[in-house]
Amino acid sequence: MKKENQKLKLLYLQELFLKYTDVEHGITLQEITSYLEKRDIPVTRKTLYSDIELLREYGMAIEGVKKRNGYYYYLDEHLFETAELKLLVDAVQASKFITRKKSDELIKKLEQFCSIYDAGKLNRQVLVQDRIKTMNESIYYNVDFINIAINENKAISFKYYDWNMKKELELKNNGNKDNISPWALIWDNENYYMLAYDESAGILKHYRVDKMRQLNILESSRKGKELFEKIDLARYSGKVFGMYSGELVNVTLEFHNSLIGVAIDRFGKDIMVIPSGDEHFRIHVDVELSNVFLSWIISLDDRVKIVGPDVAVEKMGELLAKVRDIYR
Repeated sequence: MKKENQKLKLLYLQELFLKYTDVEHGITLQEITSYLEKRDIPVTRKTLYSDIELLREYGMAIEGVKKRNGYYYYLDEHLFETAELKLLVDAVQASKFITRKKSDELIKKLEQFCSIYDAGKLNRQVLVQDRIKTMNESIYYNVDFINIAINENKAISFKYYDWNMKKELELKNNGNKDNISPWALIWDNENYYMLAYDESAGILKHYRVDKMRQLNILESSRKGKELFEKIDLARYSGKVFGMYSGELVNVTLEFHNSLIGVAIDRFGKDIMVIPSGDEHFRIHVDVELSNVFLSWIISLDDRVKIVGPDVAVEKMGELLAKVRDIYR
């Protein structure tokens, strides 16, 4: 048995350095020997030197340092820096579309990329205002399923659900979606959306991935390539607010100078900023003229207004009139 375990020695050594050492925590040859002997792997000092050198040749940054009470070996570089892992963990914990159970599972897996000493620092609570974790774990697998369809250039079918007054998901408009061609997955406002071509309507649509059920990959190839290739995905989220579609319109917006950061965050640094008097500036941007976009404008109070075109100004007036009638 001990002879057989010799074949596993380098794997156990690799595990030892990855899991139990870092820049601040080293191990002695005696500790390495004890670790291996507990796994029925006898070693000598000479073979350990040779094994450590093999791991170095393999690419592991194993260093040694002499201290008062002995000579210590440690792994100087892990695959991820602790700061990088913390960013990934924070993103997982803050993501609304990942269930708490799946968040915990992912964080446990991320912990394997650092030493046990840093692992304890990763699982920290990230406070995100008004965060509501989803209860639906199917989104995790839906994303993978859609990616497979995209990679295989296949259309899909699925059932589409929405919330009812009983706080239950029920089929929306009969719910059956056939011959939908998925082209991209978009993470917007803490939700995952699938951008896809609806063959029956002849247009690109958005679907909330967490509201999709019973997905199937069809034999038919995707359609709508021409429409999708016209989209600049890097700018797409700036045009579509909350994934609510509307008529694509080039609008002129006038902002107070104090909102320059808001404008750049929303539409990007490439926008042309045109001074309008001493306290305001204007920009011209393409947006989907939806109520969500108009509501975003309203949320900025009197520090921004739609200057043109007339169709956008009129839509804003109609929305404000509807809201005013509700409170009249």
